[in-house]
Amino acid sequence: MAPVMTAVTLLKNYIGGRWVEAESRGQIDVLNPSTGEVLAKVPLSTKAETDRAIAAAAEAYKSWSRTPVARRVAPLFKLVQMLRQDEDKIARVLTAENGKSLADAHAEMKRVFENIEVACGMPVLQQGDSLIGGSFDIDGEVIRVPMGVFGMIAPFNFPAMCPFWFIPYAIATGNTFVLKTSKQVPMTMQLIAQYMEDSGLPAGVFNIVNGDAVVADALMDSPLIQGVSLVGSTPTCRIVAEKCAKTNKRFQAMGGAKNHLVAMPDAQVSDVIRNMTTSCYGCAGQRCMASSAIVAVGDKMYKEICERFVEDSKQTIVANPLDPQYENEPMLMGPVISASAKKSILGLIEDGIQEGATLALDGRRVAAAGEGAENGYFIGPTVFTDVKPGMKIHKTEIFGPVVVIMKADTLDEAIKIINDHEYGNGASIYTQSGYSARKFKLETEVGMIGINVGIPAPVAYLPFGGMKSSQWADIKAQGKAVINFYTQDRIVTERYFPESGK
Repeated sequence: MAPVMTAVTLLKNYIGGRWVEAESRGQIDVLNPSTGEVLAKVPLSTKAETDRAIAAAAEAYKSWSRTPVARRVAPLFKLVQMLRQDEDKIARVLTAENGKSLADAHAEMKRVFENIEVACGMPVLQQGDSLIGGSFDIDGEVIRVPMGVFGMIAPFNFPAMCPFWFIPYAIATGNTFVLKTSKQVPMTMQLIAQYMEDSGLPAGVFNIVNGDAVVADALMDSPLIQGVSLVGSTPTCRIVAEKCAKTNKRFQAMGGAKNHLVAMPDAQVSDVIRNMTTSCYGCAGQRCMASSAIVAVGDKMYKEICERFVEDSKQTIVANPLDPQYENEPMLMGPVISASAKKSILGLIEDGIQEGATLALDGRRVAAAGEGAENGYFIGPTVFTDVKPGMKIHKTEIFGPVVVIMKADTLDEAIKIINDHEYGNGASIYTQSGYSARKFKLETEVGMIGINVGIPAPVAYLPFGGMKSSQWADIKAQGKAVINFYTQDRIVTERYFPESGK
């Protein structure tokens, strides 16, 4: 087991079934973004260390790939039980290093459980196809076989969920795995890895290397790595796509987003306004499914949305999410992840003002509540109205609690605003009209669509992913679809002749 983490713990790497101290080119502080407190130190591991983790995974693959699938999923059954039992403990570590509310942390853990449970169905999900009598005395068969070592480059905004879009599926299909955690939030997966160790996974099947771009580059450069998954910015997606394509590696790269909420004239605003604010401000707007642009159709709906959304936004409580006085508040919003993130968001708010948008709600000088919050990286809910397509605050993924409200005269115009955008991750429509809903889901060019749902993130049984610049490569995360990423189809054509004389 890894040592219990304290405020000064230097985190270790998990390689070949052992917790090992990093050689380290240096180390950086892991900060609580709500208070600025140093929680731990994370090493910046070397390429050599990453290569050792890959080699350990490659060695483990030799026996793991030949392990019957029912035995491969047995540790996952145990893992999900252990994680459920200690859900609150893990959620509190997640909240401490990420800053999201405990409610959001628990919701994230629920998706972790879902993905493990889906992967536990691998004895059925990995089955192939067969065709008897494809030609005279000839049969055909498609079998799905594991490929080797896979890697992932994890983001800061979902320290647990995003890795588990990939890890359980890779392991259950017979592959082995090397995870590069986000250097900003490495503690959650360090803790979860302890449970993975106790689940009975053989040494080397799962490995963690802490660090920065050096580790990421080592994963993409290694000839032993079969594929890499990334959740990050679109510019980083482009780098991953180019590097992996050059070495014929598989890759998944989930990128940026600018998710729109369309409010039709028949939308039940009283019923959905809280749904809209939750979508926009959950995780302080730092999630790829956060809605950050509202398009109201018609003058009357635009006026009502501007008034109602601003008023409901004011009800959001900005506070340290681990302060006992506030941790159970249903409308709680924590900080953004870092001082640099806050500076970037504040700069974009200033850009919006300079572009001529109306700052209807200014969250720049919010007085965050809770112990230590005066040292945290807080921005309050911020709303721009009178926003036009092409403005920087509409084109840019701000990744913070900043919402732009726009007006369209028709549903066609609203759909055009979405389709003209660079990103195509998600979008939702609020309407009571089946016709409008059907038109929206057929014509809107995004990967994930909601009907009267503010966060159209699919459950783990369905694939997760966007379109256009929001996703690079065609295989999405989680669910049955991702099995195609972690297996190679082999097509067998066979026939047998009768024995001589018979």
